[in-house]
Amino acid sequence: MQMPDVAAPTAPVAARQKVKLLIWDLDETVWHGTLLEDEKVRLRDKVQQVLQVLDSRGILNSIASRNEHDLAMAKLREFGIDEFFIYPEINWNSKSSNIAGIVKQVNIGMDAVAFIDDQNFEREEVESSLPEVLTLDASELDGLIERPEFTPRFITEESAQRRKMYLADAARNRAEVEFAGPQEEFLASLQMKFAIRRAREADLQRAEELTVRTHQLNTTGRTYSYDELAQLSVSDDHLLLVSSLEDKWGTYGTIGLALVHMTREAWIIKLLLMSCRVMARGVGTIMINHILQKARDAGCRVFAEFKPTDRNRMMLITYKMTGFKEIQREEGTILFDNTFQTDCCFPHYVQVELDKDE
Repeated sequence: MQMPDVAAPTAPVAARQKVKLLIWDLDETVWHGTLLEDEKVRLRDKVQQVLQVLDSRGILNSIASRNEHDLAMAKLREFGIDEFFIYPEINWNSKSSNIAGIVKQVNIGMDAVAFIDDQNFEREEVESSLPEVLTLDASELDGLIERPEFTPRFITEESAQRRKMYLADAARNRAEVEFAGPQEEFLASLQMKFAIRRAREADLQRAEELTVRTHQLNTTGRTYSYDELAQLSVSDDHLLLVSSLEDKWGTYGTIGLALVHMTREAWIIKLLLMSCRVMARGVGTIMINHILQKARDAGCRVFAEFKPTDRNRMMLITYKMTGFKEIQREEGTILFDNTFQTDCCFPHYVQVELDKDE
């Protein structure tokens, strides 16, 4: 079946990649001096400003430092900057192993990570073990916030809340480790509410940000600009949906997006993505099942495009779990068909809230 065209996507994801996480060394990087030799180290000029600016842009900060953990954390508290750093690794392990551990907890791609250190040896060790990481000399701190890698196109309200959302995630994860019952009972205990709505003007900056920042749970890797999304949101033959999630710990923010091209006979899912922060929350099929139900009610078949990468296998599994079958493969893109052989139901442990337009 010949599928109709849709608005052309903008540049490939790789060309738009931005830093999502900056990992700092401490001695002679965050502060002047070596803490174990002199406890009266001095905070470097502009460190606090850089932390505040990056935090407001939604760029996370962490630490990979060879130091005594308690002593270093006490010094960070003394400087009033400890709250900026999530998942700090302060120990005597290699910098690359600590960076890998931080990135695993944050759950982002390694190519969205930067590391700043004054020691050439440490930077080379990281470059050798983790070549995707952007390494920076501490002397580059002064111009860091002007670099394009650290300058997102939009800074949304959710950007400024990103660190707090990750801290809430950490609290959830601790609660999960301590929970003694089955996984579904834990998920039910979170009291999750998953909301789906048509994208409005106020959603478009975050929608663009999601297409640019989300690489793992992304079916095609396409990016769309604000202007393209604005046109699609009011198009009669397109459905642009966004989803948000909250639970008893707080909000996850806007975490999902779907773009559907609608014809009289068929709906084609051109893009489906979800923030990696909700990967373990069992909500990955909700948006798809909502689209399937709406298409079924409209009497239309549902197709979906999928472009495999080395990071989005989970989305392939999600499509297969919801009854999609491969019918065509051309130029690296797979076309799936869904014949409604599976139930379009939502997980019992999530309350799904639909906008009145939905």
